[in-house]
Amino acid sequence: MIIVTGAAGFIGSCLISKLNHDGYTDIVAVDDFSKVEKSGNLEGKIIKEKVERNSFFHWFIKNSDDIGFVFHIGARTDTTEFNVEVFNELNFGYSKNLFLLCTQYNIPIVYASSAATYGLGEFGYNDDHSIVESLKPLNAYGDSKNDFDKWVLEQIETPPFWAGMKFFNVYGPNEYHKARMASVIFHAHRQIIENGNVKLFKSHKPEFKDGEQLRDFVYVKDVINVLVFMMKHKPTSGLYNLGTGKARSFNDLVKATFHALNRPVQIDYIDTPVDIRDKYQYYTEANMQKLVNAGYSEGFMSLEEGITDYVTKYLTGSLYY
Repeated sequence: MIIVTGAAGFIGSCLISKLNHDGYTDIVAVDDFSKVEKSGNLEGKIIKEKVERNSFFHWFIKNSDDIGFVFHIGARTDTTEFNVEVFNELNFGYSKNLFLLCTQYNIPIVYASSAATYGLGEFGYNDDHSIVESLKPLNAYGDSKNDFDKWVLEQIETPPFWAGMKFFNVYGPNEYHKARMASVIFHAHRQIIENGNVKLFKSHKPEFKDGEQLRDFVYVKDVINVLVFMMKHKPTSGLYNLGTGKARSFNDLVKATFHALNRPVQIDYIDTPVDIRDKYQYYTEANMQKLVNAGYSEGFMSLEEGITDYVTKYLTGSLYY
């Protein structure tokens, strides 16, 4: 059996679609299934069993002989959440317990880390283990992800294979429930349909023009291709960046969304709120060499290709992947 935690969420549900497509049907979906806003994400997918998040560890011990692989995608991802205890419980403590179980029962695991661990990028965006202790995330979410990465790297006994995937700015179908935490493409599409224009933050740094702040935007279909590659090939255990390796501007992103809708480009620039201005990232770009060295050669969609696929097939089409 393949375990997917966070199964009803954005990346987890897309991963199950990919696994089904590749012929995997013995999938155990783990999540808090009481959240009805995520229920559509699992419609039509082949799942062997659903297990509630709070009873999962007990279930795991009883069924350990039948578990072949674990994808730990579930997490609290709200970067505006300030209650550190929420992250300590769901992101650090829960992940730690699952990692220990995978170690005890000799089961490989891939888990979701985050590019939020890199903070303002003072040490670059290299998935080098030597910088993990020095990283300075900008919020409690990033801290929780980096704290877990640090803990994993300290472990002498580990699962037979493990990988922590540092997701950059992931976008794509099945993120509809994420509200304010959904991708900029999702919000741009809504603004274009409702108002005909899109609001972007102004730049408050002279070296960047308005809307020219840069991010590594990666399409969820590319993300899940990498995750399945890790399961099938099990390269060297460690932390791996998961972006495209090419930073693009918010202007590029919004223009691609307008073009996918065949609408004229209309962008309005607004001040970045003062309370987040000092912690606003102006540039992120994943160094992808480690993944390439591990044998991954499929490449990644361009921003324009990904947005066109997302907008035409899902946001204005069938919605779910």
